[in-house]
Amino acid sequence: MKAVGLLDTALTLADRGLPVLPLREGKGPMGNCWVCRDNVCGGRPNMKTPGPCACTAPCHAWAAATTDPHVLTSAAWAPAWRQAAAVAYHPGGTALTVVDLDDADAVAWARHTLPETRTVATTRGEHWIYRGAMTSRNAVCPGVDIKSTMSYARWLGRGTGTMTHLPHTVRALVVKEPVPSRPMPGTAAAHLPSGGGVCPHRSPAYLERGIAMAEQRIADATSAIHNTAYRTFLAVLSAHGRCGCLTDDHIDRLFAAAQAKGESLRHCETAWTNARAKLGM
Repeated sequence: MKAVGLLDTALTLADRGLPVLPLREGKGPMGNCWVCRDNVCGGRPNMKTPGPCACTAPCHAWAAATTDPHVLTSAAWAPAWRQAAAVAYHPGGTALTVVDLDDADAVAWARHTLPETRTVATTRGEHWIYRGAMTSRNAVCPGVDIKSTMSYARWLGRGTGTMTHLPHTVRALVVKEPVPSRPMPGTAAAHLPSGGGVCPHRSPAYLERGIAMAEQRIADATSAIHNTAYRTFLAVLSAHGRCGCLTDDHIDRLFAAAQAKGESLRHCETAWTNARAKLGM
């Protein structure tokens, strides 16, 4: 796409509320200008680094992303648009998260693991886009990156499907260090009935009773709420986590019970992830 076309795309996206920036060949951001080389200027204020930067050029990667049409069409940005090969946007700047799936294996993992949402085809894989911002991190699983706050994603079109709310299963991916492997459909013990036979939770009442008992156990706690939440999550996963019947609605109920007792969302996510790790899931 020619520079004029890229700028037109950027202006359209900015008008929709997406903070945008130009990318050079190779999908990288524009390099620092001479004054800001190696970020000696201290970066832009929203880079969370010391000191403001008065530079008007788009040379601070995601932190340069803007929705201001006057900035996008300014003389300071004109050289960047002449060099640009693509348009990127800052997902976290508009309360979005992109799960970047680099290959077919990663896409298969997402289809088996994550709730459906809007998808955008990439050169080798897909972007799955959710409503809600979170911490960005690369390589949370092989071929899977999380792009949200302090990150950028290449604009590749609107995609297909309905965008859904950011699930706990995605947030939990960045709580611990990147995991060495990912479960694949039909191969991961964590998604199979423990006895290899018919799943015992096909009766909705069985699973519902287990979740209700877990909610009550958390609600009855009078101290050590964090430990109670962890032990309860561990018990739920031990009994109900190996057949794939637990949904985000069930997890939301458990998290809501813990938060009602004063637990933070982050502590809930950490306890859930640690319980999964304890059980080898």
